[in-house]
Amino acid sequence: MKLLLPLCLLLLTVPCLAEDAVSTDKSTAPARTPLWDGPAPIGNGDTESGNAWITVHRPEEANGTAIVICPGGGYGRLVLGGEGHKIASWLNQHGITGVVLEYRLPGGRHAVPLLDAQRAIRTVRANAKKWQIRPDRIGIMGFSAGGHLASTAATHFDAGDQAADNTVDRVSSRPDFAILVYPVVTMGEHTHVGSRNNLLGKDPSPDLVNLYSNERQVTGNTPPMFLAHAIDDTPVPIINSRQLHAALQRHNVPTQLLELPSGGHGLNGYQGPMWDAWQAASLEWLTAMD
Repeated sequence: MKLLLPLCLLLLTVPCLAEDAVSTDKSTAPARTPLWDGPAPIGNGDTESGNAWITVHRPEEANGTAIVICPGGGYGRLVLGGEGHKIASWLNQHGITGVVLEYRLPGGRHAVPLLDAQRAIRTVRANAKKWQIRPDRIGIMGFSAGGHLASTAATHFDAGDQAADNTVDRVSSRPDFAILVYPVVTMGEHTHVGSRNNLLGKDPSPDLVNLYSNERQVTGNTPPMFLAHAIDDTPVPIINSRQLHAALQRHNVPTQLLELPSGGHGLNGYQGPMWDAWQAASLEWLTAMD
């Protein structure tokens, strides 16, 4: 289903929270913990001392759903306020556990962010009972380059290693759904060049471009996806979302694309009617999936 938001919603306005504001109203205090127990993998059998982090925002009355949140930043930085902790606080208001992922920046080490996203999903699933989460209601959400990471996690996953010593490694890294907001999806013609350079380097091989062009990686086992994108987004053209939406439809994967009439990249700085619209529509979509 592809929706085009009516222009009449442009009359709505809401105040914008500060970029780095973290609200803990009606939720337990967020807990920030390292993602990896020891040296973190970098994807070629080697490890490094750097680590990723997750901050778990738990609502007072959990409804069983959890979402790993991947902030944007072009794979060169992390927008942890407007696309991270603020999102987790909003999710808490609706009974959803928000897990903000501070993934490692790739610097050309293309596997690093995906390894962190997969580990974050496994960590939430392994702690589902403790955190009052249904293990089959763990999703991933991403914005801009974080949307690319979320769509990568939703198209590159495994069932876990039942023989692993670590209980986290035994569970699946497949998200049960994905919510992508103005996402980078392709690494091909319509990509955001800065994100591609930071992730793959300035001269990536065709095989690497194909691997991380997530519209090409959809299968019948890809989880359902909700996408929202402004038609006037210049840095990340809406064709990123349209191509992924079409690929999901071809494989009969439930999908909804909300095409927003304005807002550009970032949807007017995380405020106003376009920002409100994707939030309301995504919550409605989540409720309908249950």
